[in-house]
Amino acid sequence: MENQILTLYGIKNCDTVKKALKWLDANQQAVTFHDFRVDGLTEEHLNAWVEQVGWESLFNKRSTSFRNLSDDEKADIGKEKAIALMLTYPTLIKRPVLDHQGQVSVGFKPAQYEEIFSR
Repeated sequence: MENQILTLYGIKNCDTVKKALKWLDANQQAVTFHDFRVDGLTEEHLNAWVEQVGWESLFNKRSTSFRNLSDDEKADIGKEKAIALMLTYPTLIKRPVLDHQGQVSVGFKPAQYEEIFSR
């Protein structure tokens, strides 16, 4: 497989992020890891991701972080509110987010990554 510079966004103690990093390493993919809890995340980044994959794909309603939101925060979530919440609580972002040559994918499954890197 061809080596390309990649960025994997997530949180270092997330099991799914660990699996993705392990897969990338095993498949000789040089990757830069960006922990959005430590390194932060800009509104520009989030907006670019939302443009590509939609806020619904990024916003993790099954997370502990979502369950811990107030009822007001959980009510009437649309694109703008979802982006604001993800900026405030980065753990609401489904992980990992892979940026491969400007193309964004969310989550990790080995078959999904095989598809991405076979293009």
